Amino acid sequence: MGLFHKKNSKVLGIDISPHSLKLLELGRFRGRYRVEAYGNERIPEGIVTEDAINDTEAVGACLRRLLAKAHTSLKFGAVAVSNSSTIIKSVKMPAALTEDELESQIMVEASDYIPYPIDEVALDFEVQGLDPQNAERVDVLVAACRKDRVECHDELLEMAGLKVKVVDIDVYAIERAYQHLIEPQIGASERNSPVAVIDIGASTTTIHVMEKGKITYTRSQSFGGHQMIQEMQHQYDMTADEAELAVKFQNFPANFEAEILAPFRATVTRQITRILQFFYSSTDVHEVDSIVLTGGVSSIADLALHVSRQEGVECIVADPFAEMAIGKKVNSVALANDAPALVLACGLAMRSFD
Repeated sequence: MGLFHKKNSKVLGIDISPHSLKLLELGRFRGRYRVEAYGNERIPEGIVTEDAINDTEAVGACLRRLLAKAHTSLKFGAVAVSNSSTIIKSVKMPAALTEDELESQIMVEASDYIPYPIDEVALDFEVQGLDPQNAERVDVLVAACRKDRVECHDELLEMAGLKVKVVDIDVYAIERAYQHLIEPQIGASERNSPVAVIDIGASTTTIHVMEKGKITYTRSQSFGGHQMIQEMQHQYDMTADEAELAVKFQNFPANFEAEILAPFRATVTRQITRILQFFYSSTDVHEVDSIVLTGGVSSIADLALHVSRQEGVECIVADPFAEMAIGKKVNSVALANDAPALVLACGLAMRSFD
């Protein structure tokens, strides 16, 4: 199975993360995207890690529940493997080769830059365009991932009655959502400096630096919203589910602002400063034009305002659905609450329109 192709059928964007499954179906309505179905299901601790699905059967059961709640009729899914588990290489090939000839040549040369036996990897390629230095050659992006990672997604979706139509790479799905949905919100295409997209998940914070719509830098660090959930469990004698629901629907105990939220918000702001400083020290860039927050944690009250004051640049919370129509069977309130965490699922669902 390829890592770029398998198009031409409408697909569900399915984001499989260590703490939740997120599902999104997009359609078109009067020239706009429309959310046709959506769901978010918490999954048990430890059955998914950043790079592996450890219990396919348990995740498959979660996906079946999620599909039932979302009321979607689609039978094909788009999933993503992590950039860290993928080998991506740009190579130059003769422009005169047909697609079949190009594939054969890539398979011959792949062993030079892939440290696994070729029969153990899923490999795909995409022609990026003519080589600016030589019109007789083309730049080709080659991506390879171990087959067992791809086959695991096949097995998982099959358990839920779906078939994998697209296996994408997470950074490219994020790029797609950013270019089409988030960049217009901040007018980034009209600016010269890079934009920092900072995803704050349950256990990991990741920075993607965007320049002209492309990711040029990515780095992750261990920190996320699970820290606040644990504090709430300890402080208020809540279960993890109760704490997460309280956060999702902004239904907080008394004194939550002073006891939990304000200290955690300050910690998040420091972590963002830290990850930005590492970026500045590792590159020739010394400032970003703006910051876009994604991930479940990014919607906590006034976080964007605090980050903007700390860093001295515009900071917004991503809303990939800001210009979309919302289907009648979609809970618009829940969707709005989850919107910043659905950027990857959105980028995957947009493969329906490639």
